[in-house]
Amino acid sequence: MNLAPDRSELLWPPEKTLFQVRQVTLAVEPGDHPFHLAEREAAALNWREEVSRNPALFDGKIVFQRRLNFQDGAISGTGHIVPYSTFLWWRSQPAPTSGFHLFGFPVIVSSDGAIIAVRMSEHTANPGQVYCAAGSLDDGDVVEGHCDLLGNMLREVREETGLELSTDDTDGQLFASHLRRRVTVYQFFRRGESAAELVTRIEEHMRSEERPEIAGAVAIRSSDPTAHRYAAAMLPLIDWFFAGDR
Repeated sequence: MNLAPDRSELLWPPEKTLFQVRQVTLAVEPGDHPFHLAEREAAALNWREEVSRNPALFDGKIVFQRRLNFQDGAISGTGHIVPYSTFLWWRSQPAPTSGFHLFGFPVIVSSDGAIIAVRMSEHTANPGQVYCAAGSLDDGDVVEGHCDLLGNMLREVREETGLELSTDDTDGQLFASHLRRRVTVYQFFRRGESAAELVTRIEEHMRSEERPEIAGAVAIRSSDPTAHRYAAAMLPLIDWFFAGDR
């Protein structure tokens, strides 16, 4: 890969830590992402190999950031629509030097203080991983040239779990963490149901799906990183959340 390093990041807090964010503004521009232009042949080859291992994968369209800044407590960025196969190839790089992936995590908190997450099905791109019900920003999340991050989070929770979140469930505060050009934005949604009630509702939704994306719901009650097969973005979240009374 012959792309020069992208220097658009500005004074980000340390990796693997949770920090508060004032706002997130993500513009989407026409045209191709530089990484896609440089790596599309390699990405296509990798996609054929990925699909041979997992034929259920779907090469949809997602938002992939070209630039992503953190300044004065705000995240701002510019991205392009790319094939999912391009992102999957980028994700496989041990130390990417171009592009950023920003992911929204709606953190569902039960009335008895558990974080409600999901375990991904074997036919997905993240088989067996445990994280908050979420998905990459895609072309349907772009409204008037900008990403609707909240809309993405509400939709992904509804599709994967059947739960209908609303703005009444959240105070609107945003937090983030980052690792190797991957940025996760967290927003908390506090529900009136217990963890057991929420898990039961999600399992009922799973039974209504012909091929559910998730293999089960998980009630997280501690910061133990070995309790489940966590996605990397979950670790700073559970460290922070269970460090005190949230």
